[in-house]
Amino acid sequence: MNLILLFESDFTSSNIAVIADRRYQHISQIQKPEIGETLKVGLLNGHMGTGQVLAIDESSIKFQVILNSQPPAPLPCTLLLALPRPKMLKRVLQTVSAMGVKQLYLINSYRVDKSYWSSPVLEKQINEHLLLGLEQAGDTVMPEVHLRKRFKPFVEDELPDIARNSRAIVAHPYLAKPCPTAENTLTTLAIGPEGGFIPYEIEKLNEAGFESAHIGERILRVETAVPALLSRLFPI
Repeated sequence: MNLILLFESDFTSSNIAVIADRRYQHISQIQKPEIGETLKVGLLNGHMGTGQVLAIDESSIKFQVILNSQPPAPLPCTLLLALPRPKMLKRVLQTVSAMGVKQLYLINSYRVDKSYWSSPVLEKQINEHLLLGLEQAGDTVMPEVHLRKRFKPFVEDELPDIARNSRAIVAHPYLAKPCPTAENTLTTLAIGPEGGFIPYEIEKLNEAGFESAHIGERILRVETAVPALLSRLFPI
């Protein structure tokens, strides 16, 4: 935990916050601060700063909070991701959040198992893993996650507006150009499921203005492809 994320509900006054949940467990067991010590904190979807430890006991820790700095700049990227299997989705959510993506569309694909859409991760745990990514990276701005269970209507009706005026790229290892070099420009990136998008889906994405691109001969797992592509496309 490189940043202690605070919520509005933690504040007992304008600058005093009390934590008594898993964050307290981490702070007390791993960081082990002394009274008067300052730790890096940030308000969810707000500013960052410091929290000076005023008191700590067996169940809670009290901070005096000063929030006076901006969170890191987000990546100018909208990520379209064919829904991965639940265990992989947990890791991908943390990675996406840590790397600064703020708009994530989890979409359907022919190779996405229908059972993935009823996973507890989607129903209850998305925010939990996004928060872990923010804590890791030292960021406060929560990514927005959009679920789209029907591929064709999404690509035909919504995607043209989402990708308008952006560098639109679909990661595809076959009949594709090399991935563009790093550039801090508005980008819409589509990444398929394990096994990749089927030809029909690639065709529909190409019709929506997406250019197929690859990052080499090696076929990567989704959880590896996501950070590899983001690192290739942006000067991170």
